[in-house]
Amino acid sequence: MPNPLELIFDEKNLVQKIQRRLPYLFQLAEIESSRAGKTGMEAGSVREKIIVALLIYKFGEENVDTNLPITNPEADLELFNNPISIKTITRESFSGIKLIWTVDAQKAAEFQLNYKPTCDLLLVQINWGKMGGLFYFPLENRL
Repeated sequence: MPNPLELIFDEKNLVQKIQRRLPYLFQLAEIESSRAGKTGMEAGSVREKIIVALLIYKFGEENVDTNLPITNPEADLELFNNPISIKTITRESFSGIKLIWTVDAQKAAEFQLNYKPTCDLLLVQINWGKMGGLFYFPLENRL
């Protein structure tokens, strides 16, 4: 049986809806997270909630668990009991993705050196005015 997240990319109607609605919803997230013309880092949390809403829409609220400890360094939710990390980036190239949110440079460096993925990754690339994307990286393909 294929991983449920793969189904998002196989359904033509859902793909078209995502292509049409996500840019608009992400634009609203940036507007809501802006002050003095600058987008705040909370925009990522709002975007994450939009992706969670997409997963609930597709798979049902009973199959999407967002009640994970805030201290979990990687997983943002569980889909059918499978942990998923959601990352969003706003730029043209994949020059880097934040692995952990901290102001402590030493802790960030330690985390990066010891990092081994523990769950699937759903990555959203926002590239205003150009082609962005929604990408799925299963854990077994990253080990």
